[in-house]
Amino acid sequence: MRRTAILLTVLIGSIMFTNSCSAGGEPTLVDPQATSETIALFYNLKRLSGARVLFGHQDATAYGVGRIHPDSSYCDVRDVSGSYPAVYGWDIGHILESANVDDVVFKKMKRLIREAYARGGVITISWHEPNPVGKGRVNDLTPAVGHLLPGADYHAEWRHRLTMVGAFIKDLQDDQGRPIPVIFRPYHEHNGDWFWWGTRACSESEYIQLWRFTVEFLRDSLGVHQLLYAISADKSRMDPRHLEKGILYAYPGDEYVDILGMDNYWDVGAVQHYEPDVPRSRQDSLFIQSLSELVRIAEQRGKIPALTETGCNALTEIDWYSDRILKPLHAHPDVRKIAYLLVWRNASTGHFYVPYPGHPASADFVRFKQDEIIIFEDELPDMYHMRSGNH
Repeated sequence: MRRTAILLTVLIGSIMFTNSCSAGGEPTLVDPQATSETIALFYNLKRLSGARVLFGHQDATAYGVGRIHPDSSYCDVRDVSGSYPAVYGWDIGHILESANVDDVVFKKMKRLIREAYARGGVITISWHEPNPVGKGRVNDLTPAVGHLLPGADYHAEWRHRLTMVGAFIKDLQDDQGRPIPVIFRPYHEHNGDWFWWGTRACSESEYIQLWRFTVEFLRDSLGVHQLLYAISADKSRMDPRHLEKGILYAYPGDEYVDILGMDNYWDVGAVQHYEPDVPRSRQDSLFIQSLSELVRIAEQRGKIPALTETGCNALTEIDWYSDRILKPLHAHPDVRKIAYLLVWRNASTGHFYVPYPGHPASADFVRFKQDEIIIFEDELPDMYHMRSGNH
């Protein structure tokens, strides 16, 4: 009965989206030459809005807690829940080297992306690139962005790195040689003060110029046409009284964004490490408020809302998935309009975001997976072909 209700909600949401497109025109993708599969991914994510939420995990098949090998594939999500995640997060930081910022060999990453896509999974890529002007770390706050823009002294270097990014992405093809769609999320958490493109080392104007140049160079100069572009500010640096201002900080314009995301660890447990006097009820209300505002702004602009990063490090709350995530999704229809949520990686026994085999949070994670709102890969519809009612 509840499954029927979910399917009915999907249908109603699709009809409402169709009507809104007819009245105000279709949302325009950043890339007017996007591949048919990329266009279909955008509209299928839209189609599910309000009914079901895709679950994602960073580096999901590259390794597991206590299981790392450069050539093997592991997946704690699958080994605990019985299914791969629906969304696979990757990172191409250190694009000039043979392995990424998390020591995942790029050759292996490409293989795992192709395998995930062949199973129907959704791919998203972030970019923790080292500071090209400073000492080679992503957290080096030596001012850099002004040096990377057209006409500046490091512009040729940045074009070179972007060319390598484009080559990596264009090499992501399926068995028929068709480009694999990717949600590209560079320069994330830009309203924070911990990356070289953040507020301590980069002005709002510089960030907007960098974002626009990146899109135009990949799309127009390199001919990369398999990308949806996602921007994601961090909740921890937003004033709850002025959420729209925080979400849209350094926003480069509707014509440069497909997915409006938010990274939010703050309101789902991490806030206790910074403000121990904030009661749990306040955390919950802030989480709901921030996602509701994200959804409102995304819908207003024809964008896809997503919880692009979240999680509880080391799962210190055993029922985190059902308590912190499922409860607000069930109780608040607006929150349920996020297209997907992605938790961070399983690096070690002290740094992981999904339970590994034998962990006490495994039972709760299975309950989370079985909930009718949540989609893992085994329930994922075809995301790469248009269907009637898409737009």
